[in-house]
Amino acid sequence: MNLSKENLIASSELVEIYRDGDKCIKLFKEGVRKTNPLYEALTHARVEDTGLPVPVIHALDVIDGRWAIIMDMIEGETLEDLMKENPEKTEEYLEQMVDIQLEIHSKIVTKLSKLKDKMSRQINSLDIDDTKKYELLTRLESMPKHVKLCHGNFVPENIIYKDGKMYILDWIQARQGNASADVGKTYLLLSLRDPALADRYLAIFCRKTGTDKRYVQRWLPIVAAAYLPDAKPEEKEFLEKWVDVVEYQ
Repeated sequence: MNLSKENLIASSELVEIYRDGDKCIKLFKEGVRKTNPLYEALTHARVEDTGLPVPVIHALDVIDGRWAIIMDMIEGETLEDLMKENPEKTEEYLEQMVDIQLEIHSKIVTKLSKLKDKMSRQINSLDIDDTKKYELLTRLESMPKHVKLCHGNFVPENIIYKDGKMYILDWIQARQGNASADVGKTYLLLSLRDPALADRYLAIFCRKTGTDKRYVQRWLPIVAAAYLPDAKPEEKEFLEKWVDVVEYQ
């Protein structure tokens, strides 16, 4: 195993990711509780069992006292890269993106945690007006309860094209729940960078599924509130604007 700086391909607050031949080593930083890598590996393994195109985990190990997940190295162009390189094909790429997300939503993984429970915990943790929190939790409780596989961070940079095949990365936030909540999360993440692109994405999803756009929009204040505890500082102001519970006409 070569964990040199030359092989470091990404880093975050919790992990460093290294290339090791045809494998990828996700090395958790010192001080990260072992529940993080264990939960991530188990969640990913359960998604693997669905047959979706995802990197295969080969080992969960401890390297120099730090937990590590060893999986396939998927090299290729992300959907985000392709959109930037071929802006004239953006609509085509969005169609493909929605098709992939619908394939994800077609899967049932009953052993995953419930998205509704996670969102409820996150909203309860917010330091916001009690009335607003009550309204958010009441709306969440009233929404239809589904058990579809939800990715939780489905954005173009987590879709990689390699040898004519599309792979889906980053499953740590996967839960079972309502597909429109998952779509709402994607919509907000896209809106942070390109509101027009987000609107086009949502229009395609609603057309392909026959979903009323207003139904997805009812999820947006809930999704924004649930995402706030984990949001980056520069995202918080945008999300806070969505937290106000409003009815769409």
